[in-house]
Amino acid sequence: MNLNYKRYRLEVSPPKQAVNHLSERLTRFDEKYNKAVDAGHCVCVTDNAMGNLAFQGHELIQELKLPVRFGQVMIHLNTFHTLSDLHWILDSCGELGIKEILVVSGDGSVRLPKLKPSEIDCDSASVTSVELLGYIRKIYGSAFILGAAFNQYEPEAHEILKFRRKIEAGAEFIVTQPMVGRNELIEKVMSKTKIPFIIEAWMSPNIKLLSDCIGYSIASEDTFDPMACLESLRNAYPANGFYLALLDFKTQFNNFQIKA
Repeated sequence: MNLNYKRYRLEVSPPKQAVNHLSERLTRFDEKYNKAVDAGHCVCVTDNAMGNLAFQGHELIQELKLPVRFGQVMIHLNTFHTLSDLHWILDSCGELGIKEILVVSGDGSVRLPKLKPSEIDCDSASVTSVELLGYIRKIYGSAFILGAAFNQYEPEAHEILKFRRKIEAGAEFIVTQPMVGRNELIEKVMSKTKIPFIIEAWMSPNIKLLSDCIGYSIASEDTFDPMACLESLRNAYPANGFYLALLDFKTQFNNFQIKA
């Protein structure tokens, strides 16, 4: 079966492990997950986002008995794991039928272990998403559909080189960093490759948070409208799919047209 890259991918973060009112958080995760899947979208489950230790997507899917349908679940996987935990995650995803994995380097923290090059038989100074992609492809073959990130805010030559290495390592699709308008570098790379690009849209009204991550102001805090931005991106990139980061399921979910 071919993956539908034009399907909306909706970001859903698992509860942190050290959190109050865990039962309520689990119920909220369950509701968001099922709401997205029932509408025909793909649920994208983050992996210890911002370096905060959280439950893994596959264990929540198992515990809450959530449905896994082809093309409707994407698990993020970063380099901040022990080797045994890495295989636990991948083996569990395989058993559950989860095919789509977005491989990223990750944020990390002092509380999280990091894969060592010697553990995955590579001679690099550290393990990045490139090495992790190559390792998964080597050990698991074609069991998973692997994706990687593209950071259009990095220097062009540096990011294009990384992009090529990720494709060579086994990435089959790309997710951009959040966009608030057209981007020349993204368009340049897309025009020269057949690799599917999924455009990430920033759905939080707190645009300052994104600006702080990038290092400069990306849009006016007073006038930024996430829904208007998404509509603009859809008009600019009608052939692409979209990843919706920090989507508000209560106020925004029903306000965009389904393209599943």
